[in-house]
Amino acid sequence: MIMHYTVNTIPVGVLGASGYAGREICALVARHPRFSLAFATANEQRGQRVRVGGREITFGAPDDARLEDAEIVFSALPHGASLTWVDRAAAAGARVVDLSSDLRPGNGGVASNARAGVPYGMPELGAATRRAIRGATIVANPGCYPTSILLALAPLQAAGLVAPGATVVANSASGVSGAGNSPKRELLFAEVADDYRAYGVGNTHRHLHEMRATLRALGTDADLIFTPHLLPVARGILSTITVPLVKELAEPLEPFRLAYAGEPFIELADEQPTLHDVAHRNVVRISATMIAGTRQPTLLVTSAIDNLMKGAAGQAVQNANLMCGIDECAGLPA
Repeated sequence: MIMHYTVNTIPVGVLGASGYAGREICALVARHPRFSLAFATANEQRGQRVRVGGREITFGAPDDARLEDAEIVFSALPHGASLTWVDRAAAAGARVVDLSSDLRPGNGGVASNARAGVPYGMPELGAATRRAIRGATIVANPGCYPTSILLALAPLQAAGLVAPGATVVANSASGVSGAGNSPKRELLFAEVADDYRAYGVGNTHRHLHEMRATLRALGTDADLIFTPHLLPVARGILSTITVPLVKELAEPLEPFRLAYAGEPFIELADEQPTLHDVAHRNVVRISATMIAGTRQPTLLVTSAIDNLMKGAAGQAVQNANLMCGIDECAGLPA
């Protein structure tokens, strides 16, 4: 269904709008001061009418989407299925934010080799990254776990504080919306309620490719051990990360203050962050403290994000704002 928009707004389209991230994007677009929804597609739910962001929309079939009507297209399609539609949207003249893993660093294959110039959409990694996003036709939106972990590690690596050859251990707990909205027995309420479990153990989670490649690009030779856990909540990620350092830090948050000065979506906290602190907000909340009783100086960094906001839809809109040359914070709850 084509939505109405005015000459003063930027028309955007959402592919895969029926998923959690896709619906979150539609809600953000509905409240955005500069964006208007040109179309929202779904496959199995095509033709259904839903209410998001205080507005009613009808999901159209993907093949019926008029890609040429959109200046920005968000592809919230499944991993492996997104790239074809990214190419179609770009060929139609749209700029594209891809929320799948298809174009993220470290994922290998023809896609990564053919799209070496596609920037990784994590603006807080530095001025060069932000410039690349602003000038991009296609941006690879980061994954939720990598957002919570990489933004907790980048300032330490930039300051040369991570011990050479270190083993960094990241344990992350996520709400069930991170697994998508396809019916799965193990995600039924009776299966997750009153329980807490690890999965993807043994360093097998698919997001490791993305994190390792980004950490290498940042210049670290550290090993990363990543273990995700499933929380019996709808949304949010809390990551606790232990980082061996080259020296003790009298002010553990100082590297983060230096790296993230002026960043609108980074919050530094003396107290431990919680999921309630970040729910429905496009922010990363970070705390850091030295760990007592270890032979090597070791820092504990805790980060919290809303996996559907800063971990997906909010970050996608943040990238689209940059690509359109408008206020990076436009339409985003901070």
